[in-house]
Amino acid sequence: ERSKRDGARGSRTQAGMQWTTRPWAKNTLTSATTARVSLTLHPRPRSFRPRQLELARALAPKAMSDLLKEYALHELSPSDKEAVVQRPRIDFGSIADIVGPIVDDVRERGDDAVKELTKKFDRCDLGEVCVKLSDVPWPEGLDKEVADAFDTAFENIKVFHEAQRQEVLEVETMPGVTCRRMSRAIGSVGCYVPGGTAVLPSSALMLAVPAMVAGCTTIVLATPPRQDGSISPEVLYCAKKSGVTHLLKAGGAQAVAAMAHGTQTCPKVDKIAGPGNQFVTAAKMMLQNSEAMVGIDMPAGPSEVLVIADAGADPAHVAADVLSQAEHGSDSQSVLVAIEGVDLSEVQREVREQLAALPRNDMATKALSHSFIVRVGSLEEACEFSNLYAPEHLIVNVDDAERSLEMVENAGSVFLGRWTPESVGDYASGTNHTLPTYGYARMYSGVSLDTFQKKITVQSLSKEGLVGLGPAVEVMATVEGLEAHKQAVTKRLQSIHSSNS
Repeated sequence: ERSKRDGARGSRTQAGMQWTTRPWAKNTLTSATTARVSLTLHPRPRSFRPRQLELARALAPKAMSDLLKEYALHELSPSDKEAVVQRPRIDFGSIADIVGPIVDDVRERGDDAVKELTKKFDRCDLGEVCVKLSDVPWPEGLDKEVADAFDTAFENIKVFHEAQRQEVLEVETMPGVTCRRMSRAIGSVGCYVPGGTAVLPSSALMLAVPAMVAGCTTIVLATPPRQDGSISPEVLYCAKKSGVTHLLKAGGAQAVAAMAHGTQTCPKVDKIAGPGNQFVTAAKMMLQNSEAMVGIDMPAGPSEVLVIADAGADPAHVAADVLSQAEHGSDSQSVLVAIEGVDLSEVQREVREQLAALPRNDMATKALSHSFIVRVGSLEEACEFSNLYAPEHLIVNVDDAERSLEMVENAGSVFLGRWTPESVGDYASGTNHTLPTYGYARMYSGVSLDTFQKKITVQSLSKEGLVGLGPAVEVMATVEGLEAHKQAVTKRLQSIHSSNS
């Protein structure tokens, strides 16, 4: 999901812990590599910092009433553009000092550690840490309107992810040489559903439904409990509907560690997916590079949206889209790329008025302090800047929006046209809202059916196939100095030739 969505209720409290980290914790984070991407867990090179500060001062809002600072793309140098697209930095080194001991504690003491940490961070005395969901009754008292809404989302998500199933790929690469690729479900997966600043049953659907469609046999859903030890009835409803097998009543780094290592009641999983705060993200990245042998969906960061708008875009709609991500958290970021003709004074006015009416006004205001507007001359320039930024969510609110797709290279999910707010993807259109943030859309995809599957290749050769391919393999093995590889082919070719003589 949105990597945005913060995790455990104790996330803010975790920052105050006084533990001494084990040496591996910071080292593992600092050198963590996922796919082909190196994660740098300290601030950007200092050369970026003065320039960012200089830009912020020079391009501050024109009036006190303007919440969003503005840039003109044609006035920015290449280094300015690089500075502008940098997200607010997270000090992962300090976070490693906090998360490392939590991971160690859960690995060593299991459920007892999870109970103590849940009491500390969530102020909740847990009885059972992890339960089989089949033993938990369906929630009572859920409004029909609420259940119907989640039923609609469930069906759409299920339909879209079922459509992603692939038939076995089979190709004859040369006579007698057949290659295939087939999909198999990952046996045991963990789904992390945040619950710190908001109840997020939609995340339960976005993670558990694809896992169910993929055929995963064990699906552990982790989410922070309420203070009485119960789970949100909406989250429980979505979990039971989506084939979840185990419910882990914990959040934060302790929940990630419990799924990665397994505890007395929580099954060990092979892969963990789901958004979370900086502590959840740090725990996921630590554990995938540890003896836990667990995979993760993607690196995550605060939520973000980039809106491309033209003169025909309704300023009220544009402002609502900007604020829809700003309300996720104070570290979220919203970017408006305004094509020539957009009435920016009207957009700024709408942002002020709509912001004042939001229940999460304080959080959104902080997010807007590092959000901004970029003025461009054309859709082509807008897409060029968007690709540089690589947004989690890309809204294209322009005439002939379909034309922009061929220019989109880097984005988690695209919301195309006047009538496609980002909210529909967050909840019920059918696409997945667990998406790469922080610029990782350059090399990562969002959660999909593939997240919960692995691909296995198969090759089979006839005698004719080996006779045709074998000599090339023998030559290549000789070049690489791997004689046993060569002999595995040579001896079979000798058998074929002797049987034919």
